[in-house]
Amino acid sequence: MSGPGPARAADPPAAPALVHDHDRIVVPEGSPYRKRLFVEAAATQQLQRALEVPATVEADPALTVKVLPPLSGRIVDLKVSLGDHVSQGQAIAVIESPDLAQAYDDDAKAQSALELTKKAYDRQRGVTGIGAGADKDLETARDAYNQANAEYQRTQARLKTIGQFVDLKDKSRLLTIRAPMSGDVTELDIARRGYINDPTQSLMTISQLDTVWVTANVPEKDIGVVKKGEQATIKFAAYPTETFQGNVQFVSAVLEPDTRRSKVRIAFANPSGRFKPNMFATATFMRAEIPQLVLPTSALLMNNDNTTVFVEVAPWTFVRRTVELEYQTGDAVTIVNGVALGERVLIKGGVLLND
Repeated sequence: MSGPGPARAADPPAAPALVHDHDRIVVPEGSPYRKRLFVEAAATQQLQRALEVPATVEADPALTVKVLPPLSGRIVDLKVSLGDHVSQGQAIAVIESPDLAQAYDDDAKAQSALELTKKAYDRQRGVTGIGAGADKDLETARDAYNQANAEYQRTQARLKTIGQFVDLKDKSRLLTIRAPMSGDVTELDIARRGYINDPTQSLMTISQLDTVWVTANVPEKDIGVVKKGEQATIKFAAYPTETFQGNVQFVSAVLEPDTRRSKVRIAFANPSGRFKPNMFATATFMRAEIPQLVLPTSALLMNNDNTTVFVEVAPWTFVRRTVELEYQTGDAVTIVNGVALGERVLIKGGVLLND
């Protein structure tokens, strides 16, 4: 039998793929990872951000009137419905009001008192003119006449304010409410046989819809993006295949306290009535091009609840950094902080170091 053969030399130990040195990760020479890691310097790009926010259609406040009741009473006839078109002066409701009968009575009493004091004043002027009356009696008659005339003018003005003709023969308790302008009934707050006892209670709202507002709700952090006069692109849920262009007419000076958003309004001509109040829309505003630090999305890694990247601090030596992102555009993200311009960032293969 032959003896044992010569001893073989042991294979050298394989080089480690990674070396952890405190917070640093080193990819040593000979590591197979070196062929799978790609590094790139962080750079800036000229980006134009599109800000997209929800919006709704509203009636132009300057072309909207809330119809208020001049007197309290009961609705005995409602001549319009929600959405109806009305013309200026058209009868829209009838109220039975005891206050109207009282206003007519007050006017009749004031007219009677005026006629009596006028006769007394004329008579006293005649008596004084022939020297048979005292001057103080003439002054008293004149003062009574002036007071009666002032009261009559007040009752007449009251009837005109109510909206009734002062020379009506049929002075009933029925008050006809007429449309103050032409437009569409966009809100209806009363019903037949309902009772009105608050002069500030709106009966209905009439709006002219030849021009409408598209009101966008811009978040607090994006207020600086939108300025008066700039162009906006609008898409309506009702017309998904169409795109409309408009200009910003108004940017609110205050934030809505509950939503922390600012109202931005874009005016639209609406001669055909396609845009209806309360329609949903989306408004898009284009931010001016500005240089921003960007990284490809492939560089981002999640570490617990933080977004991180690996930064090369020496040849093949990396440290993890938490970064703050602003927004994503395509396959790139803008970086607010965490990485400086020119730093070399691992943009591919970072998952190998993420263990």
